[in-house]
Amino acid sequence: MDEILELLRGDARLAPEDIAAMLKKPVKDVRRKIQRLEEDGVIIKYGAIVNPEKDPKQKERVRAIIELGVTPERETGFDTLAERIYKFPQVESVYLISGGYDLQVIIEGRTLKEVAFFVSEKLAPLSGVRSTKTHFVLKKYKEHGIILSGKEKSARLNVTP
Repeated sequence: MDEILELLRGDARLAPEDIAAMLKKPVKDVRRKIQRLEEDGVIIKYGAIVNPEKDPKQKERVRAIIELGVTPERETGFDTLAERIYKFPQVESVYLISGGYDLQVIIEGRTLKEVAFFVSEKLAPLSGVRSTKTHFVLKKYKEHGIILSGKEKSARLNVTP
């Protein structure tokens, strides 16, 4: 199954037939293993990595990384507050982090004002939130191992006359 997962991580569009050929396994077995991975929640979703610089709808979006200092709850620790936060539609990701703050929240909005309003009116007032620090993403260079902007240097050597 590790081999199947690795192939799907590299290209989620691979058909079971292609995976079976690559791994020299029966297609029926590959389909069954993929179905089991999906049913067990190992594979949650298939998706595309989109370059925001080339997608007009995403190009204008504002992304922010918010550091939260929080007070964990007695019985549930950080989980209950994280759950309240990840239910907001603006929230893309929530991570429990070690270091100078507790939770890292990544959100997206249409404007700086919309993101600022979300932080000040929705996140900061939540019970258990002690502090917030907002960082606006100015440019993405690499995401999920894929270089988004700039050009990779060619490994070919120049030929001189």
